[in-house]
Amino acid sequence: MTVGSVGTSYQLHNDLEILSVTYPLAPILYPLVLVLVPSLLQMLQLEKSLPIVTMLTSTEESYELCRQITAQYGKTFYLATLLMSVPKRRAIWAIYAWCRNTDELVDGADADETTPATLDRWEAQLERMFRGTPTDECDVALVDTIARFSDLEIQPFRDMITGQRMDLRKNRYNSFEELSLYCYRVAGTVGLMSNAIVGVDESQFTAPWNGLNIQIPTEQAVALGIGKQLTNILRDVGEDAERGRIYLPLDEMALFNYTEQDLMNRVVNDNWRALMQFQIQRARKYYQQAESGIGRLSPDVRWPVWAALLLYQQILDSIERNDYDVFNRRAYVSTPKKLWCLPGSFIRAQVK
Repeated sequence: MTVGSVGTSYQLHNDLEILSVTYPLAPILYPLVLVLVPSLLQMLQLEKSLPIVTMLTSTEESYELCRQITAQYGKTFYLATLLMSVPKRRAIWAIYAWCRNTDELVDGADADETTPATLDRWEAQLERMFRGTPTDECDVALVDTIARFSDLEIQPFRDMITGQRMDLRKNRYNSFEELSLYCYRVAGTVGLMSNAIVGVDESQFTAPWNGLNIQIPTEQAVALGIGKQLTNILRDVGEDAERGRIYLPLDEMALFNYTEQDLMNRVVNDNWRALMQFQIQRARKYYQQAESGIGRLSPDVRWPVWAALLLYQQILDSIERNDYDVFNRRAYVSTPKKLWCLPGSFIRAQVK
């Protein structure tokens, strides 16, 4: 794919977004069309290989590249972003693309070449972005997002890079206390980044005793990120084990009499099922905590946030339906279930 084709794809995508202004039902029908019509989805989403360009793209082309990365690598998350307003969804795509590229440094095809110095250079590139200077194609969109959303702070981005440093030097976690710090850094930070984009419903804080004390759901945003990361860990236990990584807390594995050797041998027994039930229950508690903050968000983002939360919870449901065999059966949410989730999340967004 060339830079020109990225621009063409963006124009098609932009034309569809214009429909949301002309036709009120477009925000509801648009995500359904993307899921149900493969031909249109193929035109809008990323081709099998990402575009390779030798010069920085325009801002519009950069946003399109970020959209494509989100569509390919975060399918469930991408569906939820389509329910947002255009400026907010574009900003979220730019953030997602940066997070994805950061994660690829330690989990991607060239991860073996990543060193602490690599992450130092990546952090220096981040610092330049917050000073308004992009280095690569995806940076262009994020620099624009930083300029448009003044509440977006650099610290969560730095914390995420610190999380990647943990992956370089650590492949076991002795306790959940250790794991929770890792989960905050690589995923809870995304909640903080997103908060700066989605905004809060300031109409809830107009009483004179509120003053300027607008209650931003920071803890709930972090909880949603941690819940998602715990879900990913449970879904990907087998894949991580193949790379020599165990994210399940070792003390909890011992509590349920399930050994590292059992994990490497992909043993699914009653001990494993009990361990997974315990982990799933914890992840659901984080989702429950996150739910309490959605009602404080701007009305236009409550639906997509509810959709993302419910879709991720269904991954946990899928693990249970597969009898906790995450080694041989991939836990995922089918297209019909994704569609069924949309009206339910819409109703919740109107109530809370």
